[in-house]
Amino acid sequence: MPNITVDYSRTMRNAFDPAAFAEALHASVVEIAAAKPEACKTLFREADLTAFAYADPLDDGHAVVHVTLGLLAGRTDETKARLTEAVLELLRKHVEDDGFVLHASAEVRDLDPSYRKFERE
Repeated sequence: MPNITVDYSRTMRNAFDPAAFAEALHASVVEIAAAKPEACKTLFREADLTAFAYADPLDDGHAVVHVTLGLLAGRTDETKARLTEAVLELLRKHVEDDGFVLHASAEVRDLDPSYRKFERE
C-alpha cells in the first residue's frame, strides 16, 4: 500500500514522463497520506484507444488520464481530497501541452479489508 494505477491515452506518449511523474507522486503520497516510500507502487497502463464524447477515437485531439490510489482505510476525507488535488497538480506539471485537450481525473479509494500482499525476492 498504496497501490496506484495510472491509465492514460497513447496520445500522451510523447508528452508524458511516467518515471518523473511516479517519483513526484510517491513523494506527495508520503507527505500527504503518511505512506512509507518503500510501500509506494505504481502501475502505468497506456491505452491504444480512448474515446471522448462523439470525437473520432482515432483523432489525437483528446487525451484521457485517470489516476487511482488505493490506500488502507483510515485516511480522512480531507486527506483524500488533498491527495487527489496534488495528483491533478502533478499531472498539470508532468504532461506537456502537445496540442491535445487533456482530460485528467484522480480518485483515492480505501482498499477492501480483504486486501493482502506478498513480496518475492
